Amino acid sequence: MEYLPALISRLLAVPLWQSVPMQIVCVDDGSTDGSAETLEEIAGRHPGLIQLVRHGRNRGKGAAIRTAIDHAAGEFAVVQDSDLEYNPLDLAAVLAPLLDGHADAVYGSRFASSGERRVMYFWHSLANHFLTTIGNAVADLNLTDMETGYKAFRLSLVRSIPLRSNRFGFDPEITVKLAQRHVALYEVPISYRGRTYEEGKKIGFRDAVWALCTVLWYGLRRDIYRDRGAGMLDALSQTPRFNRWMADTIRPWLGARVLEIGAGMGNLSRHLAAGRELYVATDIDDEHLARLRVRFQNRPNVKLMRCDLAAPADFASLAGQADTVICLNVLEHIQDDATGLANIAAALQPAGLAIVLVPQDQAIFGTLDEELGHYRRYTEAELRSRMEAAGLAVERVLHFNRITRPGWWLTGRLLRRRSSSRLMLWFFDRLVWLWRRIDPALPWPSVSIIAIGRNLHL
Repeated sequence: MEYLPALISRLLAVPLWQSVPMQIVCVDDGSTDGSAETLEEIAGRHPGLIQLVRHGRNRGKGAAIRTAIDHAAGEFAVVQDSDLEYNPLDLAAVLAPLLDGHADAVYGSRFASSGERRVMYFWHSLANHFLTTIGNAVADLNLTDMETGYKAFRLSLVRSIPLRSNRFGFDPEITVKLAQRHVALYEVPISYRGRTYEEGKKIGFRDAVWALCTVLWYGLRRDIYRDRGAGMLDALSQTPRFNRWMADTIRPWLGARVLEIGAGMGNLSRHLAAGRELYVATDIDDEHLARLRVRFQNRPNVKLMRCDLAAPADFASLAGQADTVICLNVLEHIQDDATGLANIAAALQPAGLAIVLVPQDQAIFGTLDEELGHYRRYTEAELRSRMEAAGLAVERVLHFNRITRPGWWLTGRLLRRRSSSRLMLWFFDRLVWLWRRIDPALPWPSVSIIAIGRNLHL
C-alpha cells in the first residue's frame, strides 16, 4: 500500500504522456491492507484517467493482468507492477518500438541494462537465467529476461490470445504464446531497483518450479487463439510449402499493380508481393492489419488498408487502380457474393484480371466449413455465372488441390470435427513436393477452384 501514491505520482509525471494519451487501470487483487481504499481515493482525484477494478478474493498476478487487459482502452498496454522496482521513466523506451511500428510486443530487460541495476541475490538471478534459457529453448527465442515485470504489447494481440495462468505463470505463458504466434518481439534495456525479501518480495522457489512447468506445458501445445476459426487459419499458416504451391499456381497471372482482398496474416502476400510496382494488402481484421504492418514495414511497395469485400464504400478509393485483384478463400465468407464480385470488378483497370479462389462442391460442406465461416461451396458453373454477371469474363478455371478432398470429407463431413490435426497438416506439408506432381492425375474433384476473369468494363 505504501508504494501506491509514489508509483501513481511517478506514472503521471512521465513526459511521454504529453504526446501519447494514457490510461491507468489498477486491479486490486483482494488486498486486505487498505490498498483498494488508497487507490479509490487517488482515482477520485483523477476521474477518467485512473480506473480501479477490484477482485473479491486474491486470484494472483496472471488473473489481475487479465482483468486489466479486459478493462483497458487504447492500442497498447504495459504491465506495471505496483512496487517501485521498475522506473516509469523507462516507459518511453519500452513503448518506442510499438509506437514506431516495429514491434508487436516489447520486453524491458533488466539484464541488458544500460542504466543502473541494483545488485541482488545470486540464486534468484541464477533461477531467472535458467527459466529464461528454458523458455528460449522451448520458444526458439533469444531473450535475456523472460520474467521481466515490464511487458508491453498491442491490446488487440494480447486479447486474441487465451491467457490461463493465474499466478506467476503469466510470464512464461505469454512468452511461449507470443513466440508461437510469430510476433515481432523486441527487448529494450531498462533500469531495475529490486526489493529484498525483507522489503516484501514474494516470488520464491515454488513459483520458479511452476514457471518451469508452465513453459513446458504450453510449449507442447498450441493454445494461442481465442477464436477457433482463427486457430484453424493458424494451423493452415503452418504449411509454408502448401502456401508456396498456391502462390506458384496464381503467380503467372499477376500484373504490376496488385490488390489482395483478405490478406490475413500475409502467408501468401510474402510470396506474391516481391517484384510488384504496388501491392495493396487488405483485410477487415484490425489485428491482422497490425501484424501485416510490422511484417512488411521494410517493403516500400506494400501498402495496407482495411477493406471489406462486402462494402462498396471501402472500394471507392480503389476504383480502377489495380491491374490484378487477388481474392483467395474470401468470397465464400460473405452472404452477398454478387456485391463482392462487383467490388472486385470496380477496383480493376479496364481488361484487368481477377483471380478468385473458392472452395468447390457443396457435397463436402461440413463442420470445417462452418468453423471457417463459409456460407457455401461453389461449382465451376456457379462461379463462372456469378463472375460474368459482375462483368468479369472467365478466361480460365484451374482445379487446385485434389489431394486433400478425402481428408476434408472425412474430417468435416463424416467425423464432423471442427479442426484439423496439426500433426497431419505437418506431415502433409512435408510431402507437398509429391502432391504437386500427382494432384492433376487424381480421379476426384478438387477442393478448390480458381477462376481467372477479365474485366470487361471500360
